[in-house]
Amino acid sequence: MTSVGLLEFARGPALWFSLGVLIAGSLWRVFAIWRLGARVDLSEPRSTHLAAGALRGIFARMLIRKDFRNSRNLGSFNAYLYHIGLAFIVFGYLPHIRFVERLTGIAWPALPGWLMYVAVGPTVVGLLIALLERLSDPVRRLLSGFDDYFSWLVTFLPLLTGMAAVNQSPALESAAPLYPLPVAIHLLSVELMFLWLPFGKLGHAFLVFFSRGITGAALQRKGAAI
Repeated sequence: MTSVGLLEFARGPALWFSLGVLIAGSLWRVFAIWRLGARVDLSEPRSTHLAAGALRGIFARMLIRKDFRNSRNLGSFNAYLYHIGLAFIVFGYLPHIRFVERLTGIAWPALPGWLMYVAVGPTVVGLLIALLERLSDPVRRLLSGFDDYFSWLVTFLPLLTGMAAVNQSPALESAAPLYPLPVAIHLLSVELMFLWLPFGKLGHAFLVFFSRGITGAALQRKGAAI
């Protein structure tokens, strides 16, 4: 297969198949959690403002608890670093926005190009630090399995391949890029992440809002602090 043919495959069948698996798998995960149900709590609720508790649970737990803010542990701050960096790259880079626009018709203003270049470096370093911490800490290494390492890999690969394709035309989704092979490899790495996301620990990208919201509502009902 030529590089142009590989690009057409990545833009066509591979893309639609991976998106189908991503959507169907995500819905399946949410439905499976909903089917678990919840035990009936017969105690008298301390508060009935469950929606407020759910929102508090979602947003309050995004902040580091004050008990750990003076800790020398780099992990918590590093997690902020690469999560924010990934958000900037995914939602702020012009070719990514045009990619979404081609699929859905939805677009938004892009962030400046120089900011994207600034964001890539700390994000890559942050992911490498996260991997080194997992490998060097005996407890984390013992608790880590295939899911942890493969989830890291499918997150890191789009960054790595994206840097190889970064000099392509901003209109790479509507015109033939100068070098189709790097773009094809980048798209295939993103599609691999789409295929894995609903079934591995990367599912926390959307499940985190459900889990923290349910926990926050339960704590609100019990009158416990978040």
